[in-house]
Amino acid sequence: MRKLREKVITISTNAKEGHIPSALSVLDLMWVLYDRILKVDPTNTQWPDRDRFVLSKGHASIGLYVVLAQKGFFPMSELENFAKFDSILGGHPDRNKIPGVEASTGSLGHGFPFGVGMALGLKMKKSASRVFVIIGDGEANEGAVWESALLASHHHLTNLCCIVDYNHSTDRALQIGDMEKKFNSFDWETCTIDGHNHDEIFEALQKNGGHEPRAIIAKTIKGFGCRQMENNPEWHHKYPKHEELLTLLEGLR
Repeated sequence: MRKLREKVITISTNAKEGHIPSALSVLDLMWVLYDRILKVDPTNTQWPDRDRFVLSKGHASIGLYVVLAQKGFFPMSELENFAKFDSILGGHPDRNKIPGVEASTGSLGHGFPFGVGMALGLKMKKSASRVFVIIGDGEANEGAVWESALLASHHHLTNLCCIVDYNHSTDRALQIGDMEKKFNSFDWETCTIDGHNHDEIFEALQKNGGHEPRAIIAKTIKGFGCRQMENNPEWHHKYPKHEELLTLLEGLR
């Protein structure tokens, strides 16, 4: 994981763009998904029986790009083109350009409804495929999130899993409170885990909802793994200067 974190920080530094702490917050979650859970094929990204993953908090895109490249969806060398004018890798994921990306996201609150629609369609087709969506706790201030949660439980979308990146980034503006209780009140099956513990992540993701959709409240740290960035709002959308890069990389865990 240290090498993946290093790659996230390095490509952001070179591009002078990117939301590094948000990417580091969800990097462990996405790695376990793609390494141990998702039924996907990098050589056939339109395989009908694949699982679907939607990064609803699309500003964390660098983390997703690093994982997709590591898993062979496109060459690692493409990461060096991040945020360039003619690159497939923009500040937010684009499903029309990037192999393996299921939804173009970035406008907060929109990716979760995409996931609900995918799950409902797959259920109607009697498909065994699952849909996983990562949302941010700040994103949960959007009404579309709770409309989607209500719709998903109404249709008993047991093939849907919503992972909440609960890094408390929204607390200074509006505290979202007990997310597990909130999803429970919408008739979701819920659990809370350490969002950086791979064994806990894997165990939680393995389970389908019993009769309802499943929500995983992942307790995370914004900027996890980079001590200078952890829980430091200054770094929200700030890229390191080249003279800072070595110090940041030396402090990675």
